[in-house]
Amino acid sequence: MLSYQHIYHAGNLADVHKHALLAWMLRYLTAKDKPLTYIETHAGRAVYDLQDEYALKTGEAAQGIARLEGKFADHPYGETLQQTKAENGETAYPGSPMIAAQLLRATDKIHLAELHPAEHAALDFAMSPYPVTCHLTDGFGMAHSLIPPTPRRGMMLIDPSYEIKTDYETIPRDIRKYARAWNVGIIALWYPILTNFAHSDMIKTLSDDHPDALRHEVRFDPARPGHGMVGSGMFILNPPYGADAEAKRITNIYKDL
Repeated sequence: MLSYQHIYHAGNLADVHKHALLAWMLRYLTAKDKPLTYIETHAGRAVYDLQDEYALKTGEAAQGIARLEGKFADHPYGETLQQTKAENGETAYPGSPMIAAQLLRATDKIHLAELHPAEHAALDFAMSPYPVTCHLTDGFGMAHSLIPPTPRRGMMLIDPSYEIKTDYETIPRDIRKYARAWNVGIIALWYPILTNFAHSDMIKTLSDDHPDALRHEVRFDPARPGHGMVGSGMFILNPPYGADAEAKRITNIYKDL
């Protein structure tokens, strides 16, 4: 949906959850001296200014990364936070494309899709120092065209806005096809946990289709009165060894909020 811009939500508690798990998995993958492919279907602009008026308007970053950054000091996620600040200023926050670009290597392939023209232009600019391919296209379609990728080893992050309500119905079908074509790929889906439980049927279908996947959720208070998101979920096919332990560690961090 072309109206969505992530700046309103950058650095919130859902971002911290998603990005911490993403960074951990990427660090795990790069421990082996073998090239890999990273695919992201809904990339956004890659770098966000948390002092931007739109970020300040919601106050979500103040409740998210501002409170939890210290918990990730010795973590690959924390490394990307510091590198992004060093390169872009103290109020800069890395989106998932920047986290991937910083943690991956020159031998790895990175494909990023973003359909919003202004967000794509910002993404292309932010990624210009890195060996990355930015696609101005629908991310689900891009993924279908690339899978199975070369190199075949790697992972994909699916992180839609869910403003297109049919995503909840179509995503399980897309993931079923991705998994069939790329049975060795790590396929990670982020989803919001809302007060209306819009995700429930989608997750039930995914769990039935992929019983060995890792499902990890964290809960938190609404960002403001009337805000519908009360948690964050990740559904991961072919999770790397140790991902369940890392997920439990993150759960303990959120319990202390």
